[in-house]
Amino acid sequence: MCAALGYRAHFAFSDAFSQDKLHTMRAYGAEITTVPSQQGRITGSLIKALIATAAEISRRPGHWYCDQLNNRDGEAGYHALGDELWAQSGAGVDALVQAVGTAHSIHGTASALRRHNPGLRVVAVEPTETPVLAGGAAGAHNIDGIGIGFVPPLWKPDEVNEILSVSTTEAKWMARRLAREEGVFAGTSTGANVVAALKVAQRLGADATVATIAVDSGLRYLSTDLYRT
Repeated sequence: MCAALGYRAHFAFSDAFSQDKLHTMRAYGAEITTVPSQQGRITGSLIKALIATAAEISRRPGHWYCDQLNNRDGEAGYHALGDELWAQSGAGVDALVQAVGTAHSIHGTASALRRHNPGLRVVAVEPTETPVLAGGAAGAHNIDGIGIGFVPPLWKPDEVNEILSVSTTEAKWMARRLAREEGVFAGTSTGANVVAALKVAQRLGADATVATIAVDSGLRYLSTDLYRT
């Protein structure tokens, strides 16, 4: 968007994330400030360091900080996705399963779906290694984009019926299976979503429709071990 509209973009990034994402941002002309991780793992301390770095950059002249975790406008951006899921499912979504990073996607999508089905079941997904939403201890994992190691500021537990955990190993295995068996080429957070969605679907039965989100392309993970098997 910045490249198309003529704005400069500056991102705080880390070596814990896929380097394909780094190369993509640079291809679009973005400036990158890298924050080192501990052995390539995603942890709460790393996320907080990234936030602090972005905040410091934002204090420079001519900069604006989107403050993703505290930006309430982020949720509304997913309302259209909820409506699309409802329409494409034939007006019959019984449950939504979605992994949590900022919590914008799960709450925004669920908000739209609930307008169509007030009885919608909403299931949040987080890494087994850092089950903080469920009240567990923070840890380290390798599922990009989710499991930030602390409860996101805009998390709304009263709007979620259940929290399921999926390990990094399970998420990677499912991502590979999706590519080979379904032709769905996606990343680790998508793998986590599908692992949890299948659990919910098995519980609800054959007559239920369970929706989840394929978050991004597997092309963003070719530099990782995800597809090097």
